[in-house]
Amino acid sequence: MPGNQFGQLLRLTTFGESHGPAIGFVLDGLPAGIAIDTGQIQATLARRRPGQSAITSPRNEKDQLEILSGLFESKTTGAPIAGIIRNRDHRPGDYTHLRTVLRPSHADFTYEKKYGHRDHRGSGRASARETAARVAAADLVRQWLMPEGVRVQAFVSRVGDVWLERPYQELDLSHIDDSPVRCPDPDTAQAMQQLIERVRDAGDTVGGQITGVISGLPIGLGEPVFDKFHADLGKAILSINACKGFDYGEGFRAAGMLGSQHNDNFVRDGDQITTETNHAGGILGGITNGRDVYFRAAFKPVSTLMQDRETLDIHGERVSLPAKGRHDPCVVPRAVPIVEAMAWLVIGDHWLRYRAGQYVKL
Repeated sequence: MPGNQFGQLLRLTTFGESHGPAIGFVLDGLPAGIAIDTGQIQATLARRRPGQSAITSPRNEKDQLEILSGLFESKTTGAPIAGIIRNRDHRPGDYTHLRTVLRPSHADFTYEKKYGHRDHRGSGRASARETAARVAAADLVRQWLMPEGVRVQAFVSRVGDVWLERPYQELDLSHIDDSPVRCPDPDTAQAMQQLIERVRDAGDTVGGQITGVISGLPIGLGEPVFDKFHADLGKAILSINACKGFDYGEGFRAAGMLGSQHNDNFVRDGDQITTETNHAGGILGGITNGRDVYFRAAFKPVSTLMQDRETLDIHGERVSLPAKGRHDPCVVPRAVPIVEAMAWLVIGDHWLRYRAGQYVKL
């Protein structure tokens, strides 16, 4: 199965299945000498783990990370960093009834057809359980680049028909984690949580949207043809389970604008050149321009419902799918640290590429 690696100079490989003994990662390319606080990695993993609130999956995984290589005396050595997270609350027996069933809107059908065999225990590699490895690896990148002034912050800006209307510049993003919904506006967060609870009680699920903001990037990240910064960021975000859409800057709204409305005029800020507005979302020609990179990611409703369903099995026979399992009524709040993680991995990879190809005036 190819497609388990991400990045070029900073390369992440993940492995493991939802109900196997462990999941894990190998991160190669991180420079030597970076001070790493493993307690900070655990804190970041806690933001993603199941069982953290009444509106998330009740699966009780502590997500305890074990670093196997690449660190010595709490600093990176330059060697590949390998880590594993053992699955403690995995119950493969809970999935016996799904061995031959094709669940609506899951990867069961495509995995069965593509590989002729699939792991029916929580979808195996198709499970969002795999993203814990991404979050752990990306926190190493975060600890490397935050001292350089880079910040990545993501928050829930929509759940179902409840929208956060205010632009991110008007929000205090230090309050993102004040609510289990991870929306920094208290009134909107309360309305979102109430909607999720109503949907959960009805045995249904609901989708939503996450907004991400990257600040402090230097001018020059991104390659101008196939590896544009926004192209790699889009690929990274769209690789997250249940993500169905990505845009940045004005995004799809730009299709309804005039050029005179969308253009960002250049202005002087002291002895620096910048832009008066930021409709471009901090990227020009695929290269960061020093302004904030802001983007949005759309997530579908979770496919597993707490309602009895009719479906087919792998033989094409109609079967009943009972309402059982441990699932999120809305995946969006737990996806916030995953969105941040994928952004950090893109930044780290392009940071190394930027340094490798940086213009040096002799």
